[in-house]
Amino acid sequence: MATLHSSSSLLFTSPTSTHRPPPSLSPTPRLSLSSSTSTSTHSISLSISPSFLAHPKTSRRNSLSSFRVRAGAAEKKKVLIVNTNSGGHAVIGFYFAKELLGSGHEVTIMTVGEETSDKMKKPPFNRFSEIVSAGGKTVWGDPVEIGKVLDGAEFDVVLDNNGKDLDAVRFCLLICVNDISFLNVQRNQSKFKLLILLMDWRPVADWAKSGGVKQFLFISSAGIYKATEEPPHVEGDVVKADAGHVGVEKYISDIFSSWASFRPQYMIGSGNNKDCEEWFFDRIVRGRPVPIPGSGMQLTNISHVRDLSSMLTLAIENSSAASGNIFNCVSDRAVTLDGMAKLCAKAAGLPVEILHYDPKAIGVDAKKAFPFRNMHFYAEPRAAKDILGWQASTNLPEDLKERYEEYVKIGRDKKPMKFEIDDKILESLKVPVAV
Repeated sequence: MATLHSSSSLLFTSPTSTHRPPPSLSPTPRLSLSSSTSTSTHSISLSISPSFLAHPKTSRRNSLSSFRVRAGAAEKKKVLIVNTNSGGHAVIGFYFAKELLGSGHEVTIMTVGEETSDKMKKPPFNRFSEIVSAGGKTVWGDPVEIGKVLDGAEFDVVLDNNGKDLDAVRFCLLICVNDISFLNVQRNQSKFKLLILLMDWRPVADWAKSGGVKQFLFISSAGIYKATEEPPHVEGDVVKADAGHVGVEKYISDIFSSWASFRPQYMIGSGNNKDCEEWFFDRIVRGRPVPIPGSGMQLTNISHVRDLSSMLTLAIENSSAASGNIFNCVSDRAVTLDGMAKLCAKAAGLPVEILHYDPKAIGVDAKKAFPFRNMHFYAEPRAAKDILGWQASTNLPEDLKERYEEYVKIGRDKKPMKFEIDDKILESLKVPVAV
């Protein structure tokens, strides 16, 4: 039966005490990609030891206080942001560039693809004029040709907000490199292009290393953590061995003396091109029920992208403290899935009808039916607080009001929409579908 829920205490803050040590990848290689070559065979092997996937056995918690720092009159640096052209992470580069420029740094943002593509007509790319007007530079191109695209420019810091997958590179090499004829580009152009596309993150790291870049930052993902019976996820928790970001993190830790990796989760903020709060607004403003899988009490983390950019900026302005660390790039509060629906309704000034369902019983794919994971998926930014002195500014109730104002301003509340998966869920629950 459909039920109308009222607002209550929706946000959760965990205690300040910790049960796990902060992150740091040991300089001793524990993940390796090796190759052997002979006149007749080529082979590639990838090994990941349990010690790389688990949190460190020794705690550095007692020494963290010596690393607390404040961003003051920091050295002004030349920063390159290699930005993805799709997905929710694209907005990170946009906010980061603006924040760095506001702090007096020099910024170039290189976006994957072509400036004239249809993707560039959408947020955040259609707002890149804001970066240029603030003194930044914008370029487009293929990461494989990064040196050519940047025409010899030099940088102190590089943020890779595009590379994702070492495992895909390994898979392609295992299949293709065993055949020496694969290296004949003219005879195998399609295969060669595929290999280059799969390796698009690595040329950035290698180019940065050869160019003398002093600090390399990488946007990873909190999605690489293994499910835990003891949430939230904190830096040092066990990660998935087959997650592409794990291999990339290990690679950059091997070749750079100053590096850091950031693991974001769900984000909100103007310019985001991946639905988060909009999914809830779409249903609430049209008087439709909001179908949420499971009990609705699953905890998740939703951060305003300005928090992510401020954390990245602190890592640049305090590079020695950030070096060699992994940071959960998230806010410091959790929200339930039901709570998110209620907060969105409150921001819109409208009632909300929440329906719970079992995706398997109904026969729908929860990943397609709902924007968040159907489980507890909640990380905490303990390392950023302890090491960088970072503080979160996300305030979901207020931030969602701002997001709703923009939602209405762009006319999305009046846009015709289809809710085919929702209708299947409602039909299974014998709930009348609004016309």
